[in-house]
Amino acid sequence: MQGKQKSKKQLRQTLLAHRLHISHESWQQKSQMLCDRLLNWQVFQEAQTILAFTSFRQEPDLSSLWHSFPDKNWGFSRCVKKDLIWHQVAIADFANNMRSGTFGILEPRDDLSLIDLENIDLILIPAVACDRRGYRLGYGGGFYDRWLPNSTGVKAGIIFDKFYLDKIPNDIWDVPLDAIVTN
Repeated sequence: MQGKQKSKKQLRQTLLAHRLHISHESWQQKSQMLCDRLLNWQVFQEAQTILAFTSFRQEPDLSSLWHSFPDKNWGFSRCVKKDLIWHQVAIADFANNMRSGTFGILEPRDDLSLIDLENIDLILIPAVACDRRGYRLGYGGGFYDRWLPNSTGVKAGIIFDKFYLDKIPNDIWDVPLDAIVTN
């Protein structure tokens, strides 16, 4: 078990270093390609309530997607202790509804309404990497690992194609995703 954890940590460090070396122009292009792919995905088109994330450490930037569909119900999370707390965010007033959170990640203000987690159609999930079996390599904090087992909706890992691997180490608590979307 300890060897698996060490290999996950090493893989995470290596992949994060690679991601941080993507040029700003390439990152923007890859992010837009990924948004275009999501835009054309039937699951996204039919989804009314979507949980998403804001880009951090050169994760794919999905902002053009939610700004193109402000009438969908968008939820974003805050990290509170060891949990993800999901709030409904009005995209029309996105800048005023968000703030920098504990880890420097853009998060919803804590006074915004909680989103109804029983009626989620699609969850766009950040990852360091994903594999062809649907497993994701996260950042090591376990926030999604604790939250995903009881979540509803199509679970889609969102990564750049370079981080779509054949196989990553996984543990018994890792929840395989329903889809992986790349650029």
